[in-house]
Amino acid sequence: MGGLFAEHMLAAGHELNLMWHKHPPHRKLAVHPNARLVQADMGDPVSLPPAFEGVDAAVHLAGKLFAPRPNRFLAQTNVGYMENLARAAIASGLDRLVFVSFPQVEGPSTPEHPAMGRLDGRPVSLHARTRLRAERRLFSLLEASQVEPVVVRSGVVYGPGVKLVEAAHRLMSLHLMAIWPEPTWYHFIALEDFLRGLQAAVTLPGLRGTTPLGDDHPMSIQAFLDRLADHWGLRRPWRLPAFVFAGTAALVELAALVLHVPAPLTRDIIRLGHVNHAMDTRQMKAKLLPELRYPSLDEGLVTL
Repeated sequence: MGGLFAEHMLAAGHELNLMWHKHPPHRKLAVHPNARLVQADMGDPVSLPPAFEGVDAAVHLAGKLFAPRPNRFLAQTNVGYMENLARAAIASGLDRLVFVSFPQVEGPSTPEHPAMGRLDGRPVSLHARTRLRAERRLFSLLEASQVEPVVVRSGVVYGPGVKLVEAAHRLMSLHLMAIWPEPTWYHFIALEDFLRGLQAAVTLPGLRGTTPLGDDHPMSIQAFLDRLADHWGLRRPWRLPAFVFAGTAALVELAALVLHVPAPLTRDIIRLGHVNHAMDTRQMKAKLLPELRYPSLDEGLVTL
């Protein structure tokens, strides 16, 4: 998502510092005349100041998710990295720090009882709990500073180049895509609207606090995947009992530990995925993105 957002901002005429750690941005970004590449490690505060040179606003999209035993690293990669970034932002005289989060940090929510941007939620998964702690630390550290803290809680992004959507297409093509049968509310947003909303979070004056970013019609993940399959002319996902996904995730984590490779599925990802979530987007319409180009999946399917 960081690369897609960088392309969007460069196309809009902005000058960017692109911070990278182990893998530099792809060539299209690396050779752009308005892009400056800075190698840094969010776990090493000493390496961060060069990334903030000449910068008005920073966007935090980094994280670690697809690895086994997330209890070993999420407190550091979610909360610790945020603390390091916030302190570097204060020291550099930054105007604004934008943190991209998600609505599951408030715990389960539905269209009838949507997430409202609160900071006292009860998240279910470890990833959501540590992400909420990171949000709280952001506001706490920046409260008395000149830096404006902005948290964008985004729905699930779909569109060209989005890895999760590409993975779904690949699995459906192989007849390997499956989902649990119990309807689970999700909030979605088309890639173009996500990028426009995030750009607004960076550039609009006087913005602070949390804001949602989602379309007008949340729907179940099961309905979403079925609609994608129909759109692509592929078989709809299999419906399998929920325990199958937890068991598969445990096996994937074990294999990743033994083979020292990434884990595309973990038990905590499954816990995160089972959480119903929908947002009250009135604040988004009032302050961030008054009009969506793709207000529902019906319109957004044309982008896929």
